[in-house]
Amino acid sequence: MHRFSVSSNTLISQDNPLLLWLPERQKFLEELIRLEGRGVQGIDELCSSCKNASSRYRCEDCFGVDMHCIDCVVQKHAHSPLHRIEEWTGEYFEHTSLKKLGLRIQLGHNVGDRCMNATTAFGDEFVVIDSHGIHEVGLDYCGCETAEARTTQLLRMAWFPSTTIDPKTAATFRLLEEYHLLSFESKVSPYEFYHALARRTDNTGLKPLKDRYEAFMRMIREWRHLKMVKRSGRGHEPGGVEDTKEGELAVTCPACPHPGKNLPDGWQSVSSSRRWIYGLFVAIDANFRLKRKAVSKDSVDPGLSRGWAYFVEELAYKTHLLERIDELQEKSTCSSHSAVDMADTKSSRGLAATGVGTIDCARHNMKLPAGVGDLQKGEKYVNMDYLFFSALKHSSVTVLNVSYDIACQWHKKLWHRMTWLAPSNQLDYTAKLITFFVPKFHLPAHVVPCHTKFSFNFIRGVGRTDGEAPERGWANINPVASSTKEMGPGNRRDTLDDHFGDWNWKKVVGLGATVLRKIQEAIPERNSHLENLRLLEESIESSRITASLAGGSTDEPVSILTSWRKEAEAWESDPTQPNPFEKRVETMTQATVRLQLAQDDAQKLANESSAPLHEEVTPSVLISAGLDVEEQQATIQNRRNALTRKIDAWAKIQALYIPGVVALRVGSNGTSGTEEEIEKAENQKLWLPSQLPRGVVCDQELRSIEWRLRYAQAGDALNELRQSLRLSSYLNRFKDRFLRGQGANTRARNTLKTVDAKSTACKARYRAAHAALHSLSPILNMVGWQNTFRALTDDDVKPMVDLLEAGTEGRRQLTWIWTMRGAADNSDEGLQDALRIEWCKARARAARWSEEVELLFEEKRRILQFFNWQAEQWVDRAQKVFPGDAIMKEGLIAYALRQAALRRSLAAHFTHLWRDTQRLLDIANEGMDTDDSQGST
Repeated sequence: MHRFSVSSNTLISQDNPLLLWLPERQKFLEELIRLEGRGVQGIDELCSSCKNASSRYRCEDCFGVDMHCIDCVVQKHAHSPLHRIEEWTGEYFEHTSLKKLGLRIQLGHNVGDRCMNATTAFGDEFVVIDSHGIHEVGLDYCGCETAEARTTQLLRMAWFPSTTIDPKTAATFRLLEEYHLLSFESKVSPYEFYHALARRTDNTGLKPLKDRYEAFMRMIREWRHLKMVKRSGRGHEPGGVEDTKEGELAVTCPACPHPGKNLPDGWQSVSSSRRWIYGLFVAIDANFRLKRKAVSKDSVDPGLSRGWAYFVEELAYKTHLLERIDELQEKSTCSSHSAVDMADTKSSRGLAATGVGTIDCARHNMKLPAGVGDLQKGEKYVNMDYLFFSALKHSSVTVLNVSYDIACQWHKKLWHRMTWLAPSNQLDYTAKLITFFVPKFHLPAHVVPCHTKFSFNFIRGVGRTDGEAPERGWANINPVASSTKEMGPGNRRDTLDDHFGDWNWKKVVGLGATVLRKIQEAIPERNSHLENLRLLEESIESSRITASLAGGSTDEPVSILTSWRKEAEAWESDPTQPNPFEKRVETMTQATVRLQLAQDDAQKLANESSAPLHEEVTPSVLISAGLDVEEQQATIQNRRNALTRKIDAWAKIQALYIPGVVALRVGSNGTSGTEEEIEKAENQKLWLPSQLPRGVVCDQELRSIEWRLRYAQAGDALNELRQSLRLSSYLNRFKDRFLRGQGANTRARNTLKTVDAKSTACKARYRAAHAALHSLSPILNMVGWQNTFRALTDDDVKPMVDLLEAGTEGRRQLTWIWTMRGAADNSDEGLQDALRIEWCKARARAARWSEEVELLFEEKRRILQFFNWQAEQWVDRAQKVFPGDAIMKEGLIAYALRQAALRRSLAAHFTHLWRDTQRLLDIANEGMDTDDSQGST
């Protein structure tokens, strides 16, 4: 529904709230201005509470705009001492404070009670920072004999003191919590937040406030740290905060394998073929945006966590780096990687840290405990090694999958470099199955041998992991780079630790929806790729190629798939075996492509110059000749005269077999257009049996002959089409990789045009054959042929590996022209080798998606078990015997039980989200079983 606005000449939607508001704009403005006055209170000027005294004050933060007298406004705000008060001067409102009106805040006693021995805060200039602004208040401490320390009195009022001795400033817990969450979501700096509060207090600068920015910075940092130690349960441990171990403050990933927490009993004794299900995936990366200027030092600005969260312990880390400061970084033998080649040359002028290195969970995108550290000069191995072993030294998993964008170089001497570390940081790699990978997005930049050796797509046991998890997390943390760049070393580490913890927690609570989405995607993808693999294998098996015929070394002919499968399994078990994903037939060259095209042209010319048809021909010769003429009609226009003579000669013979075509040809030659176009030989309709209208008598034998010839023609056209697509794929790859310059690229494009023209002719020939088969099949009662020869669309015409296709290797699927029966019936060794590689890739794709489904269901189980383990841990903490006062004990028990309830609630919520996933898997498996049974019969 719309209406037309005459004033603006625009069409206004009745459903757009913003546009509907425009006519009400003046009314809203008037109400804002009305609130600048006293409103209805201006009539009697009496206090709305006591109804006696004159009303001069109102509160900006209380509900409503009632006016009160001075006594009533002070009395009403005994429980709200940080509200903002306005005073009516007789002409307008101006800000005042409850302190000026006489309100005193008494700590250590119930609200409204006064201490007989009250002590005024230092200088009576106490400032409280709150969400409403920065307030100067009248504050009195309790001075009784049983009084607590002043900081304790403040904390029990939910006010956080800025210092431990005679504090002059405090921040409300409410404000600290507000800024804490705001810093995570908007990455606002303490400077921006504090000065926004200052402007809210006084936006004119006419009433200078006492500067408490440094105090605010200090309180925020201490608040961050306290929240971390509280949430990790350190307040419930006998040793307290000081007994915290390395990495204990970190939020751990519940979906990763944690022995003793979320792995089943006996997981170590699982068969070697199933070890991968309990593998740990880690990703290594560096971020060079998170720099730090060379300001302050650790002795002046020490970190509060000391390696308890994500950053490693700084002293041990820097000691190790100093011991290896003279180690030269070996140059890359792969492609030019700046992370390797520039590690010793990267500029670090004016910087104490050029970035950070991190160790992440590669499947769930969480920072690992004790796996983050500063980089001093590029991404050096000595830095990344320390972080890697520090993050993994406490894990006892036996399968480790390590992703790093320079893994091909970094892993070579890793175990030798490990000996430089302290024994406590070393890894018993001989007892583990460790595989190194390069993230999928980074892999194409590597040399060709790396593309399979370090690929997530081809190595078993990794599902659909891509290794790019750290890259996705940088977008969240990069906005804090500008503020942390100016911080001291300890403050920066504490701030980044806190942000990494929040990122991990958001990932944890989002795992329910994340795993559900992945399962809903993975199950159909698995079935689709398994079906694609089945069709390809049927096509290969139907060709009856044996390993011996295909160049295998077997003495007895065996199925080529059996031979290929043995090779693939051998390489998967031992990477030193021949790589099945590598080509074994000499790659075609441009010269061979041009020679093949020239031979095709020569063959066509030879066919065109053949002698005219003889008068006495058999029916099969008649139909065969008709198909030849039809092909020449589609491809030859500059030899029209010769073609016309052939058509005339063929038409005379055709009239003997099908007399009815004479009338058809006289009445209409089957074309539409101008007379000149109709006379063109390539446009004349031949009236083959498949083109005859109903009522025209035609021998059934002729139709049967055309059927068989068309069936063969369709197969030949597809064979030639597949060959042309292989040529086109090679030429595109060669041009993109090797050719530079206008001349070379022009020649390559001309060759591509020739190949593309051949593909176009093949498509036209196949579509003509398919149309004829479709026309003849009802008459001849032919069924089932559509399963072999389908309708050909432009989307079906793709090479095995389409460089222009948007899909990735893990999602790519062959079109039906490559998986149909007989697609492998070709003696071309190049095609056989390409089919072998494509079968290996299709097998790998199906395996990776199948593994992904298994991994996701295993991660489901791990997550729920981990939450239950955490809940039990918190219940155990609640059941401990706590010495001391009963109030403290109640707080410890309440917090522990609340945390246990939270974990159980998360487990229940995730279980509800995943309630249909097992049914979805069962239905998908039943469908696969049905397809398999149908295929076997």
